Amino acid sequence: MSSTRSPKTSAQGVARDFRSQAQRRRRLQKEMGEGIAFIPTAHEYLRNADTHYPFRFDSHFWYLTGFPEPESVLVIIGGKSPRSILFCRQKNMEREIWDGYRYGPKAAQQVFGFTETYPIESLNEMAPDLMAGQKKLFYPVGADTSFDTKVMNWLKVVRSQVRSGMRAPTEFSDIRGLIDEMRLIKDRAEIRTMRRSADIAAQAHIRAMMMTKPGMFEYEIEAELINEFRRHGAQSPAYPSIVAGGANACILHYIENNSPLADQSLLLIDAGCELDGYASDITRTFPVNGVFTPAQRDCYEIVLAAQLAAIKAVKPGALFTSYHDAAVKVLAQGLIDLKLLKGPVMRVIESGEYRRFYMHRTGHWLGLDVHDVGSYSMNGKARRLAPGNVLTVEPGLYIRPERSIPRALWNIGIRIEDDILVTETGREVLTSDAPKEVDEIESLMSA
Repeated sequence: MSSTRSPKTSAQGVARDFRSQAQRRRRLQKEMGEGIAFIPTAHEYLRNADTHYPFRFDSHFWYLTGFPEPESVLVIIGGKSPRSILFCRQKNMEREIWDGYRYGPKAAQQVFGFTETYPIESLNEMAPDLMAGQKKLFYPVGADTSFDTKVMNWLKVVRSQVRSGMRAPTEFSDIRGLIDEMRLIKDRAEIRTMRRSADIAAQAHIRAMMMTKPGMFEYEIEAELINEFRRHGAQSPAYPSIVAGGANACILHYIENNSPLADQSLLLIDAGCELDGYASDITRTFPVNGVFTPAQRDCYEIVLAAQLAAIKAVKPGALFTSYHDAAVKVLAQGLIDLKLLKGPVMRVIESGEYRRFYMHRTGHWLGLDVHDVGSYSMNGKARRLAPGNVLTVEPGLYIRPERSIPRALWNIGIRIEDDILVTETGREVLTSDAPKEVDEIESLMSA
């Protein structure tokens, strides 16, 4: 590990190659069979007055298109005559002066590889004709009530013409179910992007460790993270960064980031970046002054041992629940060793007593969304891991002040999180550059 190494590959490498999206559309057409799917991107939203929130595309739409503009709808038709159609904004030189470049239908077809493209204004007129004769209708049911209404209105138009020979779809499905399953297995292009996103985030955590000193404020460290994200081409944080010093680390979703950092306290940072839509998600916990106290070290080593045991349990064919179970076993024994709970270890696990200090699961899917799509079970049983899955491994301990707990352990909140790719033979830790061994952390912070 080098604290000065630049992240790998170029930020533009995957973003400008849309062959993967075309392949995904063809795969979805096969999954759909005879039918039509309507997949809109996200809306733009006003922040205040005439200022919008930064636009972020819908993840399902982006997965299938790579098209970055709002006011866009993808239409996919499966069966014997497959088509992929994009409806998007027209070129408008006046608006481009104010808001930036627009592809327009003609360029969108050439660049992104759709079979057809049309202005978004023509969707209402064309949708019923596209829908007519299709057996099945797919769209993200319930995701957007205004789009639900549009789809139902198109369907009414088709049904009103049944006597003139029009046939309306008779089967309705949520298209997200099919796309979710596809997104669970990352392809080569996705893995390249996720490796780079993870690498940028790891460098940001290194920078945070090197910059942290007692007396600084949490938001100053958050600024260092954002600086590193943007400096290497990531478009934004993947989620609100958690920069939690001392007792704040015992609040799982703490995001105020406005407290001073006290000497001899720990700092928990849960932060990742978004690169070309793909998230990284890393948590590291380290001493503000660069040196663990004996009590902090004891707790930290327990969480680290739990994380290493959990990572070892991640492999193809393993149940999704297996790595959580591996972490819990180590954490439960550690809590007994700290004399916070009384054994035996299986009783502590079966009774759930450990949840007093560890109340969340050990990980989640990761991808275009931080908590990525895809079910965790199939037919009532835990899903088995497969090559191409990407998930987080993030055990922790959170010890709040109580009269029965030694004061040296009060307000110790520790979580260690890495992003893991399941491979054909085992696993790859995508975020391994971010140091987590005690000696590594102390050495880096003393430099």
